[in-house]
Formats: sequence, C-alpha cells, structure tokens
Amino acid sequence: MDEFDFVVVGAGSSGCVMANRLTACGRFKVLLLEAGPTDHKNPLINMPAGIAALMFSRKYTWRYWTSPQSHLGNREMFQPRGKTLGGSSSINACVNIRGNPADFNLWADLGCEGWSYDEVLPYFKKSESYAPLRQNNTSELARFHGTEGPLHISSALHLNPVSSAFVQAGIQAGWPENHDFNGSTQTGFGVYKSYHKDGQRFSNARAYLWPIMTRPNLTVIADIRVSRVLFEGKKATGVEYLSQGLKMVAKARCEVILSAGAFNTPQILMLSGVGPKAELDRHNIDLHHELPGVGKNLQDHLDVFLVMKAKRGVTISMNPLALGTRLLALFKYVFFKKGEFSSHLAEAGGFVKSAESEPIEDLQFHVVPLPATKHGLNLWPLFRYYAYSIMAYDLRPLSRGEVRLKSADPMQPPEIDPNYGAHQRDIDRLVKSIKILRNLVKQPALEAYSRSELAPGEGVQTDAELESWVRQTAETAYHPVGTCKMGVDDMAVVDSRLRVRGVTGLRIVDCSIMPTLVGGNTNAAATMIAEKAADMVLEDITERHVEFSPQVMSAASAMARTTD
Repeated sequence: MDEFDFVVVGAGSSGCVMANRLTACGRFKVLLLEAGPTDHKNPLINMPAGIAALMFSRKYTWRYWTSPQSHLGNREMFQPRGKTLGGSSSINACVNIRGNPADFNLWADLGCEGWSYDEVLPYFKKSESYAPLRQNNTSELARFHGTEGPLHISSALHLNPVSSAFVQAGIQAGWPENHDFNGSTQTGFGVYKSYHKDGQRFSNARAYLWPIMTRPNLTVIADIRVSRVLFEGKKATGVEYLSQGLKMVAKARCEVILSAGAFNTPQILMLSGVGPKAELDRHNIDLHHELPGVGKNLQDHLDVFLVMKAKRGVTISMNPLALGTRLLALFKYVFFKKGEFSSHLAEAGGFVKSAESEPIEDLQFHVVPLPATKHGLNLWPLFRYYAYSIMAYDLRPLSRGEVRLKSADPMQPPEIDPNYGAHQRDIDRLVKSIKILRNLVKQPALEAYSRSELAPGEGVQTDAELESWVRQTAETAYHPVGTCKMGVDDMAVVDSRLRVRGVTGLRIVDCSIMPTLVGGNTNAAATMIAEKAADMVLEDITERHVEFSPQVMSAASAMARTTD
C-alpha cells in the first residue's frame, strides 16, 4: 500500500492540470491514475487529423453506447471518450471555445459562489499560451487572453477552401466576421483557434503533464481501473484500483480528487456507496453516503449534419482517383508537419441565434471538408463522395438524462441515458438550424463549391419532415457534463469549492460539476475548472493546517505564492 498527499483519479483534461499544479512546489506527493495507456506511442494522437481514426479506437477511447433513446428512434448512440493521458483532449477536434460569459454568470446566479465570468476569466487566461496575441497585441486581446500558460493556442496553419468560403458565406448572409469567439462577443463566423503547435495537437497531457513527468513527487500509473474510493467514517482516505488483475490500494493523506469525467466519475462514486440509495440497492452496494444527485442532470450537445456534395478535388476524399493527393498530403505532414493532415478538420464555424428573440447565440456550427462519417464508424462516404459537412448543435438543451450502474463490477461500463430529444424545444432548434444552413450554402461563396444536398436531401422540406429526420439522424457532439453538479439545491453533489457534500477529503474536478452546459466546446472549461480547483485545494489546506503536518502547510503556502 502506497501513501500520497493527493490521489487524482483520471489523467484527462482536468486531471493533468491538477497533477501539474499540485506538484509544482515540490513538497506534495501526488499519484495520478489513468485507465488508458500512455499517449506517447500512437502518432495519430499528435496528428490533428488523426481524430478520424482515433474515434473508434478500442485502446485509446471508451467506446461507450447509450441505452436506447426513445425520443430518437430508439437508437443506441455512440459515446466515445478519451482513454489515455490527456483524456478527450488527446482525441478531440482541438477547438478552443470557452462558452458564453452568460453561461458562467448563470452558474453564479444558481448559487455557485466564485464562478461568474469575471471570476473564472483569470483562470482561462492562466491556462493559455495564446499565440495570436503575439501577432496582434491589441488591448482587447490582452484583456481576454494569456501568454504565459502551459496550453498552446494558435491560428490555423492550413485551411481547406471550403472553410474559408464558409466564413465568407456567413458574412454574405448578414452575420459579422468574428476573429475571436472567446473575446467580447461570440456572434458571427470565423476560423477557430485551436490547440496546436507546429502542426501538431497540443493536448492537456502535452501542455501540463509531459514537462513534469520527471518530478520526483509525481507518480503516474496508466492502464489501471479504479474500483472505489475508500472511506474511514465520512472521510475519504484513498482509492482501490485494479492493475493487471491485482487489487491495489493508494492512500491519500489530504484528498482524493475524482477527475474521471461525466460518465466515469459518477460511476466510481456509486461503486463507492455514494449516490442515490435506490440505485445502490439495485446493485446490492452498501450505502455509505446518500447523495441523490449523483449521476443525474446529464446534459450534452445534440447535433445534426447538413451534407453537401462538392466539386471534385476540393474536399478530402479517399476516392482512388484522389490517392495521389492524399499520399502527398501525408508526406507533407510526416516530414514538414504541414498540409491537410495538420488540420483538425473542424477549421471554421460560427455562433448565431435561432431567432431574434433569443438573448444570446443558441446555435453553433462547425464546417468539415469531408462527408459525415458517423463518428468514423462508417467511412464509406469518404470513398464515395467529394463532400463537405456543416454540423449544427443547440448550445443549451433542456433535455436531462442520467448515468446509472449496469453492474457492481467496476470493469463493466456505466449505463448512459442522455434522454436526448425529450424536450421538444431541443428538436425545434435543430430544425431551425437546417433552415439557416440551407440559406448559408446558397450564398455565392459556398455555392461555388457545391453540387447538391446529400443530407437531409431535397425531399426533406416541411417542418414535420425535418423533425423526423432530426430524430432519426442526430448524434452527440461529445460534450457530456453535469452528472455531479455544483450548487446549493438538494440535487447538488459538490459545493462551490467542488467538495463532495456530506463527506470530507473528496473533491470532484471535471465537467461533471457543471450545473448547466456551456455554449461551446468543453475542453477549455474543463481546463479552467481544474486551474481554479487547484487554487481552492491549496487554500483549503492552508485553512485546515491543524489537520496536516508543518511540511504540508509550508508546501501549501509556497504553492499559493507561486500561483498568485
């Protein structure tokens, strides 16, 4: 049995941050546990376009599926999550979006003290090494962005012609061009800033973990499975995990920090006897502490794709006639880290209102220069068509789902029921998004590259037909949150300092704590949450110094000074 000051469960976007910040002063001993393998051995992780292959990897992703979704044609729907160092930041589309300031102000309004936009902005900035700021050092950019953080953010080095045309089509349709979706406004169309450096993915593992792997006070163990949190009374004292078939125990003198994500964090809590009593009784798990909100409040962005057949040679295709072009592109990437394989594919996008009555933008778009392939599970369209796809999703769905246990066996996946499409408004917004996109592709800039509509197709026109198509084809945008929400109501799992309610020594630091979904991609918010959490952990230890040794208190004070 090994003993540490902190045990962090999950080396994803948030866990990498926690490992870095808690070991920086050199006095805390931290164990970081990860279910997947290291990220160093797969070149597809570093290649931004590698997302197309990584999505269905059994080694580097959790290949989860939902329960049948009764509002979406009773379909079981794919739910890939990163399972390697860096978590989903190692397999995602690298898009740097924080969300709308109103999203964080809503958290504060819901009783989450300290989480308003003005209060979280310093942590977004703290995480960033924002390259575009150095190119255009205006006061507005300096207000919203940082230059000294670990996470490198850059402008695109490669743009498909369709991506540029998409931005121009948005301007032609009446929206402004937006050079910074994380600045003073989200409104408009533009090229996304991305987690890239020198043509390669810049995951949270590369940013926060790679530079510190030799720290003597950090231990990283991959390829394990955490089975439960250990308690003495109401105090979390460590975790039990399985490694190569052996049951291991790691003790935590200060805290256990769960950063396993919106699906796995509630699963681990329930396996530990913390959660809704009825759910634990269903699996004969002894109740240690009842928290009815564990696993509830699941939210995710539901998306649809407008797919346009494109003129030959413009977009990415695996057509045999395009084989030479793809081989040349691969050569450029392997030897120079340039060209289309250095692209994260979702190069450009936009934020618009589905109706003028909406207070803030409620739809987000991504354009990709290839046909939709259903998470990479069906690659046949890549061989059949030259096409481009525009993904649209409703930024703040009203439908709420939950994560339950399939089994008391920690090796079994959780039961995931997002309850997609349960609220009619969510479907209505996606119907509106198709109408907006159909107008967009008729603008001269995109029309120059387009041939015909493949999906929904010219035969799908009325609202009823579009609604039926949405319910039969909508998929996840990979942004699950909310299953251990922060708040002050009876269903809140953590308080505003991310401490699990009713116990001590246990904190949750990942997207499961979001009370509501942010308006955009979630990696930036996951990183911000951990940056803020690291400061709170150290502050709380200083306040509780009577419980810890003088060495621990001194370390906390030193760390606090380095993060001011």
